Amino acid sequence: MRSQHSGGPGLQRPSVDDPSARTEESTRPVSAPEPLGPDSLTWKYFGGWRGMLFGPWAGSMQNMHPGLGAGVEEHSEFFDERWERLYRSLYPIYGVVFDGPHAPETAAQVRGYHNTIKGVDKKGRKYNALDPGTFYWAHATFFYSLMISIEWFDGPLTLEQKHKLFDEHVQWYRLYGMPMHSVPESWEAFLEYWDHMCRNVLEDNKATRDVLDLSNLDRPPFLRWFPEPLWKLTRPHGVGVFLWLTVGLYDQPVRDLLGYRWTARDEKLHKLVGRAIGLGGALVPRRFRYHPRARAGWDRAAGRISPDAAVIHTPARNLPPVDRRDSPVHYSPKVTSQHRPGVTR
Repeated sequence: MRSQHSGGPGLQRPSVDDPSARTEESTRPVSAPEPLGPDSLTWKYFGGWRGMLFGPWAGSMQNMHPGLGAGVEEHSEFFDERWERLYRSLYPIYGVVFDGPHAPETAAQVRGYHNTIKGVDKKGRKYNALDPGTFYWAHATFFYSLMISIEWFDGPLTLEQKHKLFDEHVQWYRLYGMPMHSVPESWEAFLEYWDHMCRNVLEDNKATRDVLDLSNLDRPPFLRWFPEPLWKLTRPHGVGVFLWLTVGLYDQPVRDLLGYRWTARDEKLHKLVGRAIGLGGALVPRRFRYHPRARAGWDRAAGRISPDAAVIHTPARNLPPVDRRDSPVHYSPKVTSQHRPGVTR
């Protein structure tokens, strides 16, 4: 799907003339947004635990957008609680895809978290998280991470599959109720858009470097049993490996922007690591490959729980600090330490 040195396990791109000049409103027919379902390719591949490996890639790619980076730098306390923020954020992110009849409500909630994120950055540029181009860029990174993760873990997609996933990402995005003029018209146009963003729009900024700085990363929740002194001793090696995995997912223009060197040997080894992870993940029973919110979507579709069952939420251990739980920018549901599908809390 890409040449050996093109960057990111995705996707040879056509040349770009001037995609930024494409400002016409989408000509796609307008109809009521319809949530994706179990017949979609997105459901098959999105929402898995292996996607956690793309956290630094997604966070850094989003933050390199000038408006997003400024919003994170001036409005976010993400770095005070990295693991908790990541774990709880996955619930509404996955919910827009997997919540079935509740998906439009989830999408409206996600959009609402961005209402107050606006201002002027250090270069005097106005930013607004609900600017259509800014909001779509965040969505584009989720979609593109899905594409490159499939190819990294599982092998090449067919052109037909790429077109289907692209159309599904448009259907998914429509749930947010945002203007559609920022969305490319086709998979091929998306590749031009992505290339243009990587080469001409993204910036190396503090918010990006903060995401990539894992030097003080605490133990993840599933390793709380691991002795902290031993964690601190082994962390530098683990951080180096994780950063290397992330750099391998970037497109070459992004590596150049951030000053990372990448060799043909790195490329070959990176591909082997991705396939090994994919093969290892295939040994996990299918049901347990999915995040709880995604798993509940499959359960709803299969009739294991009622179609109208309440969505499940993050457990209390992932909630923001008490003094931030009423902030409109936080997903902070009223939950207990339990989270079971079909149970209202």
